[in-house]
Amino acid sequence: MNSDKPILDRDSNVLFIRLNRIGDALVTTPLLTQVKQQIRCKVFVLADKKNHFIFEHCPAVDETYIYRKGLSGLKEIKSLISKNNIDTIVDLHDDLSFSVSYILRSVKVKQVFGLKKKTEKLYTQTVSKPDPTRNHIIERTLEISKLFGLTPDYRKANVYYKFNSDSLKYADDIISPLEDNFLLGINITAGSDARFWGKENFIRLIESLKNYKLNYLLFTNDEYYQTAKEITSKKNIFPPNQDFDIFAAGISKLNMLFTPDTSVIHIASMMKIPVFGLYVKYNTNDMIWSPYDTDFDSIVTEEPTLHNVSYDEVKNKFITFLEKHLNV
Repeated sequence: MNSDKPILDRDSNVLFIRLNRIGDALVTTPLLTQVKQQIRCKVFVLADKKNHFIFEHCPAVDETYIYRKGLSGLKEIKSLISKNNIDTIVDLHDDLSFSVSYILRSVKVKQVFGLKKKTEKLYTQTVSKPDPTRNHIIERTLEISKLFGLTPDYRKANVYYKFNSDSLKYADDIISPLEDNFLLGINITAGSDARFWGKENFIRLIESLKNYKLNYLLFTNDEYYQTAKEITSKKNIFPPNQDFDIFAAGISKLNMLFTPDTSVIHIASMMKIPVFGLYVKYNTNDMIWSPYDTDFDSIVTEEPTLHNVSYDEVKNKFITFLEKHLNV
């Protein structure tokens, strides 16, 4: 870590940058929250059009801006830095981001924080990234708190996301008739065909649940809705919705989640909901982005897709996990 002592207090205005996807945003909320609670500075976030709404649902964030590429986008960033008297920029990316490097080369602020990487000359203070093969992404991101003079508190490293009350009511209206029994959520989508486990596998999985006293709901998006209706009856499908808040509110009502690797795993971890995950760990030794600090089991393949993950392999491990929680 650089030896220069950072200058930060409640009068500081800090711009955090986290682009890319929903999950990338969710795993940064523990850091944002610890910084806000302990430094009490004003927290701004420059986000992606794909993930900005996560920060708008994080109580620690004062204002969120959407990153736009090109010279006009850079002009907007310079304007927000000037207008809000930003004195510190924090790069939240675990790895090198060319977009962030472009921004940092183009703007001037008093302090720039980030994990040590090839572009470390762009930062005024850096801290070494914990070993990604042994440390969870949330722990790696929390390492940045040391640049604020803080000690990472892993016991309070919770994802922070506040649901809209209308979304919770919507989810309640759908789920309340099913709450007499243990409620299992089965999410079939994860943003790509590579992480779709296969229609026949989900049909067989649901068939195996008939011996247990539980209810289940299938979660899907518009793209896979027809497939979902071929897997199970419409009454067992949480209505697909493009509003992430509604989807996540439905997840929050479950007793257990079965899902491929996707952002709602982190919503489940926030709610301490047990998760059984299907993971693709292709061409990397990095730790999977598992739920943090909640009961969890998984099947992990080192192939590029889930297509060759067998039903029997998943079923045998999942049923053991399910029975453990049913018998609690």
